[in-house]
Amino acid sequence: MDVHKSVLASKSRFFAEKLRKDRGVSHCVEISDCDDVEVYVETVVLMYCEDLKKRLMGEEVSRVLGLLKVSAALMFDEGIASCLEYLEAVPWSEEEEEKVKSQLGELQLHDSASDQVLLRVSSEPSTSARADEILSRLLTGVLQAKDDRARREMKTLISRLLREDAANDGNRLDVSKETLYNLCHRCLSSLVLCLSEATGMDEKRDRGVLMAEIAREADNMQWIVDIMVDKKMGEDFVKLWADQKELAVLHSTIPIMYRHEISRITAQLCIAIGSRHLLVPKDTRFSLLSTWLEALYEDFGWMRRASRSVDKKLVEEGLSQTILTLPLHQQQAIMLNWFDRFLNKGDDCPNIQKAFEVWWRRAFIKHVAEQENHRLQITVCDYPS
Repeated sequence: MDVHKSVLASKSRFFAEKLRKDRGVSHCVEISDCDDVEVYVETVVLMYCEDLKKRLMGEEVSRVLGLLKVSAALMFDEGIASCLEYLEAVPWSEEEEEKVKSQLGELQLHDSASDQVLLRVSSEPSTSARADEILSRLLTGVLQAKDDRARREMKTLISRLLREDAANDGNRLDVSKETLYNLCHRCLSSLVLCLSEATGMDEKRDRGVLMAEIAREADNMQWIVDIMVDKKMGEDFVKLWADQKELAVLHSTIPIMYRHEISRITAQLCIAIGSRHLLVPKDTRFSLLSTWLEALYEDFGWMRRASRSVDKKLVEEGLSQTILTLPLHQQQAIMLNWFDRFLNKGDDCPNIQKAFEVWWRRAFIKHVAEQENHRLQITVCDYPS
């Protein structure tokens, strides 16, 4: 490149150092390890521009990052400032965001303008309490949302973001166990209130509105439980749900059409236990079924017909596996009760025949085999050695 010494020396401290001797004499400067000749040429051209901001306008972020890198290498302060000003002002795609963070991290400009660029992707370190406060506000907002469509969309979005953050070990914004259980208690209180109202409902109360309120609160509870299970915080909730004797009694006194969404919570817990995502003591597992299994049986037909999101096979598998984790005498009591109910209800009762077969083999076939082996051992011992 044929360039003017005065321009380069005045704009770049790198060139000023190279060209500081022998004034009036032509110089030749070679740039070694030139990664991108075109970007170097364009950076030198920028030294001739009076309005760098106008010259950069409309450029791709990756291109400006290249110019910034060369400007920093050539100690072209005006170029550095203009590139940083451009990057601070323009929107970035997610891919460009990663490139900006990476490039500025490598350059380590230690410049206030560089800090301004990163303000959109970094913040002051916040305490865990502050992060929990933010998430508590977001979760509460979703639970109290007035627009059902917006509530469903935000539930899906927040759940996905929490899973992504956990998968990436982000831990920048996490929710505490205490916050989740506080929300659960709110939902439980609302459910008890709704069911109490349903038991004494007068003719003036719109049944459709009440059904929607119960379904909404049950759905809210399912969402919070999903988050707890994902975060491996759901064990205590199983006991909490198993202890809801008052709610279970209220549940049994109102029509199935109002209450079936509540039984989805029990199904949800059985699925989590059966898939090894919840580890709870056997007493708690038995208490859960003692409190809610009858309700799940009663509501199963309505559950699978009224909601497309209910996976019948998944519920049956989860229930089967949960029952089979219990001591054998408890399995027997549950299986005999199910046997009578299934014969009378058919498809309106969960089909847990596979679990029935496993219980049968455990209770009878294996027992008979053990007895036979024991008898054979005694017979062999009767022969002289």
